[in-house]
Amino acid sequence: MKIKRVEHIAIAVDSIQQSLGLMRDTFGLELEYEERLGQTSLAMLPVGETYIELLQGHGPESGVTRWINEKGTGLFHICFEVEDIEEAIAELKAKDVALQSETWRTGHGGSKIIFLDPKATGNCVIELAELPAGH
Repeated sequence: MKIKRVEHIAIAVDSIQQSLGLMRDTFGLELEYEERLGQTSLAMLPVGETYIELLQGHGPESGVTRWINEKGTGLFHICFEVEDIEEAIAELKAKDVALQSETWRTGHGGSKIIFLDPKATGNCVIELAELPAGH
């Protein structure tokens, strides 16, 4: 599996709008885009070749809402960009690394994503993402 870069660092927040103000006013970071996936809203702020991803849950069934209720706001996960998500999944399965699902799903910006089981990573949530061509 080829890791191309740290694609983003995700932060679970109570309010994207409030956090955007902090990121803009304190660090000079600007919003590139926002989207909603199911019960989660996200905002992507570029920092060089990486992004800060702000995540806000909507409703009790959102994974972000459950995370915040259990652990509070703050670092949610780290995402590595990979060249080929299916190759990465096959390699991890061959190494007996536990995944949160059997296959990838569609994530931010139309990417193909999968999460490793935190029990396999020292309780660090790691996401792998294959970005769409030309992204």
